[in-house]
Amino acid sequence: MRVAPEDLRLAVYTEFAQTGRALTVDSLAERFDLDRPRVREMLESLHAQRHLVIDGEHQIVMAHPFTSIPLGFAVMGSQTLWWGGCAWDSFAVPHVVPHEPQVLVASTCAGCQRPLAWRVNRDEPPTGDELAHFLVPVRRMWDDVVHTCGNQRLFCDRGCIDGWLTRTGNELGSVLDLAGLWRLASHWYDGRLERRYQRREPQQAAEYFRHVGLSGDFWGLP
Repeated sequence: MRVAPEDLRLAVYTEFAQTGRALTVDSLAERFDLDRPRVREMLESLHAQRHLVIDGEHQIVMAHPFTSIPLGFAVMGSQTLWWGGCAWDSFAVPHVVPHEPQVLVASTCAGCQRPLAWRVNRDEPPTGDELAHFLVPVRRMWDDVVHTCGNQRLFCDRGCIDGWLTRTGNELGSVLDLAGLWRLASHWYDGRLERRYQRREPQQAAEYFRHVGLSGDFWGLP
């Protein structure tokens, strides 16, 4: 049977969803009976198409909304524990994983380091006054996606955001309340665990943002 990059993409996402862990070049080679250079070539193709993020050793770092490295969020379901890639991705997990309709998202306020946690489900946003801050605008998120995700954090309130900005020398990015973050995450990754998933083009992304109550201008898209 001929193996295509899409076969690897689906295997990686399914493994992340079921176990919280990333497949390796060796495990993919064994699973699909491929030589390692061919696996690395297909992973590079998936990285170029922004389906995966790989590092210089061809290890899978991210397969949004999943990540293999800690970036400030832990997402606990009834059967599985994941690293959350960012605020957006952490809130997306229960919408993506069929067997986990509710998860516990745990983090710390990036401003004051107070522990934060929310029960996130598919039916309604969690309650709370916390705010999500997105440092990097959408149009630049893939310039350095690990940096981008590492700076999509949740804060107790606007005072904690302002204190963090002053301390780090960063400028204010986009700010969402928990309801806005939940709406953003709720259907962004629809179909990602299915074959022939298609990423949104910028205009489609802007349409999605408008559909969930966020303007394209707000996100720096057309």
